[in-house]
Amino acid sequence: MTKLSVNINKIATIRNARGENTPNVVQVAIDCERFGAQGITVHPRPDERHITLKDVYYLKEVVKTEFNIEGYPDERFMSIIRDIRPAQATLVPDPPHVLTSNTGWDVIQNESFLKEILFELKEMGVRTSLFLNPDLKQLEKVKNVGADRIEFYTGPYAENYPTNKEEAIRKYIDVSREAVKLDIGINAGHDLSLENLAYLIREIPEIDEVSIGHALISDALYLGLENTIQRYLYEIEKGQQKLI
Repeated sequence: MTKLSVNINKIATIRNARGENTPNVVQVAIDCERFGAQGITVHPRPDERHITLKDVYYLKEVVKTEFNIEGYPDERFMSIIRDIRPAQATLVPDPPHVLTSNTGWDVIQNESFLKEILFELKEMGVRTSLFLNPDLKQLEKVKNVGADRIEFYTGPYAENYPTNKEEAIRKYIDVSREAVKLDIGINAGHDLSLENLAYLIREIPEIDEVSIGHALISDALYLGLENTIQRYLYEIEKGQQKLI
């Protein structure tokens, strides 16, 4: 079954607005797991505009499911991974000043760089995932650099879903089929929501994990965190049972 990893960056953003400890990021992570989430995702950016370095180390002590740390693999990020040894490190290509991840890796252009980074992560025993656009040419290089999984950048899928969902997902299906042949695992994340999640899972049941933050936390403002997590888990189950 596809796992749900909750990205708690937005919880930290709200907390940082007041400079205190409300809401408590660590407690929210504990509660997300208690409510059914099968993983916790964070993106500790250098400017600490949401998740801070302290958060990452506190979370290490409490996360009982899969801890997924994402970020650009500079020396700061790699130092965090060496210390924390999370279940998964998701590498994204965006530099520190970018507001949010908005494209996948150019694996072809960064082959030697990524190969070196991924080798070190594998030596640590950390599962690796590369943020990737649905591009067959890029996928062909993923196996060469040694990544365990890809994480689809699903922004374009979400953007085009309301007008033509079949066309929106077409490239993702094509790349997924090839990923399975290459024995590369599949994650997905960015702009996934209660509206578009079940269809994604129905069409690509091989997806191992979805990482969802912005939409899920926004929904929780209306529905409550426990109810929202259950709703997202239901959408995953609905997709896998083809109840659309």
